[in-house]
Amino acid sequence: MDEQARVAAFLATHDLDAAPAYRLLDLVSEVGELAKDANESSGYGTEPEAVSVSEDEIGDALFALLALAESVDVDAGDALDGALAKYERRIESSGGPGSSAGAEDG
Repeated sequence: MDEQARVAAFLATHDLDAAPAYRLLDLVSEVGELAKDANESSGYGTEPEAVSVSEDEIGDALFALLALAESVDVDAGDALDGALAKYERRIESSGGPGSSAGAEDG
């Protein structure tokens, strides 16, 4: 995934190495910022049609996810391909993408 390579180059250029545990915590924090945007924009759920999240926060979460993938030596593109294939199998077998009790492929 070209985006993962761009993030890896940025991290290397700016000497931003971090352990996977810290990358994971950063990702959770950034996803929390997305949730905060959604909560505040929807009046904490009272106006669900008004939900919005900022492009900046999505970018931060994506950066954090790709940095995590890089730190654990997972190709994000391959991981995405695997997830899409899994969801396709689920849709074909059960009619929906969600996992169910006893699902073989998590």
